[in-house]
Amino acid sequence: FAFLLGLLRTRLSEADVMAEENVRLDAQLQARLDELRESRARIVQAGDAARRKLERDLHDGAQQRLVGLALDLRLAREKLEDDPNAAAAMLDYASAELARATEELRELARGIHPAVLSDRGLGAAVEVLAQRTPVPVRIEASLDGRLPGTVEAAAYFVIAEALTNVVKHSGAGRAEVGIRRDDGHLLVEVRDDGAGGADRSGSGLRGLADRVAALDGRLEVEGSPRGGTVVRADIPLTGGRG
Repeated sequence: FAFLLGLLRTRLSEADVMAEENVRLDAQLQARLDELRESRARIVQAGDAARRKLERDLHDGAQQRLVGLALDLRLAREKLEDDPNAAAAMLDYASAELARATEELRELARGIHPAVLSDRGLGAAVEVLAQRTPVPVRIEASLDGRLPGTVEAAAYFVIAEALTNVVKHSGAGRAEVGIRRDDGHLLVEVRDDGAGGADRSGSGLRGLADRVAALDGRLEVEGSPRGGTVVRADIPLTGGRG
């Protein structure tokens, strides 16, 4: 009887431990779900804000230039016979305005989704980023073929934002970008030798964390005043293509 009683107590103790573990796991799962809901809500808000900003940029920038350009071309046509020199000057000005409008549209398109990313993939897009970055950037990429489109986009914008922070805030003399596949995941790392102290709570990095979390990935930021900053992203390669 004593043996059976001891066995029963052991089983009850194990059941209590399992129940406590289930409660803990349930709490962790609920916290994760709450975090994902908040993250997705911020993504929706950020998308709405980005759309409104794009509309303002188009209206106040390229659209206004193109409207003015159309007016200048009509005026130049009217002066073409009576005052060819004035017409030529107006056409030169219109040509310069067209070039500015084209460049503004390119910059806007680059911020939405770079054409090189869609056409040639993440590796080529990051090379273009590195060429445009004022500090030297060394790239180590180990990619075999294309990645899901959502994963490529998330990784690209992580790297773009990290390099932007390197230039604007770190005072770094160089940066390194690492990209590789690992057991069904894409691992991205951007490292610099600057002042460190990157603020993950800032809107840029928080938006990236949300974008990565939406793909069930993780974004980590490490930095110290003496050791520069490291931005790491771990993104599962399960995001659909598109």
